[in-house]
Amino acid sequence: MSTFAEILLNGVSLGSVYALIALGFVVIFRATEVVNFAHASLLLAGGYVTATLHDDLGFWPALLVGIAGAAVVGAAVEFLVMRRYRGADHSVLAIVTIGVDILLTTELTRRIGTDVLALGDPWGDAVLALGPISLAHTRIAAFVAAALLITTFLLAFRYTSWGVAMRAAAESAETAALMGVRLGRVSLGAWAVAGGLAAVAALFLTVFPTPGLERATSLAALKAFPAAILGGLDSTTGALVGGLLVGVTESLATGYQSDLTFLGRGLGDLAPYLVMVAILLIRPAGLFGTKELARV
Repeated sequence: MSTFAEILLNGVSLGSVYALIALGFVVIFRATEVVNFAHASLLLAGGYVTATLHDDLGFWPALLVGIAGAAVVGAAVEFLVMRRYRGADHSVLAIVTIGVDILLTTELTRRIGTDVLALGDPWGDAVLALGPISLAHTRIAAFVAAALLITTFLLAFRYTSWGVAMRAAAESAETAALMGVRLGRVSLGAWAVAGGLAAVAALFLTVFPTPGLERATSLAALKAFPAAILGGLDSTTGALVGGLLVGVTESLATGYQSDLTFLGRGLGDLAPYLVMVAILLIRPAGLFGTKELARV
């Protein structure tokens, strides 16, 4: 029972980090109706800036610069690339983000090379023992940070003028524009917010028990993609629930891998996608996604 509780707690912590990444997908989709496949490169950019600066600046200033850097990269992608294609079909824009991701990831992986970069976090390998249950301090910090950021975002989304503008744009972009909402500013802000959230997620994906930031770190964003899809790409609540569901599923599948050897190796990596497919078969719009109605 203690093993199950430990796996479950670690899964919730990991899921909260996935929720941060999934929220970035949702924010951009709600603002622009574009699926952003460049999100992995934003995550890698934020982690790289933090890793390269923490020796000179210290951890907390380097983290703030990393978050700001990822936000600037996201805003630059929107302003320099995506805005040039405004009015194009959304599937075309999604393909454009794939190209952007390839360019950014190639450059960042070239800089990282074969190194594994530490981010200089203050928690190290410290572990909190709660009777028979052991929980890394990094996991606790990940859950607390994700909870604070997601709560702050949801409050801002509901009560600030930026949040109202984004909700209006998501409901009907043409009507929002006629009412004075500046869609370009909403889109720019969405990309910047997504970049900042990705940078925070990069931190908690590369600290203990993982060795650090490496070339393959950006692949973690692919695990958060099922969270955004199964929760509903246009639902902030869905991003949170989807992230937790994916994190717990992955942890349980990995923790009990020895009992599931008949299903083959690497089940923990595959399990989130299996859950996504199973849920989409029942609810094609996701758990909290908006169902599209068509008059025929």
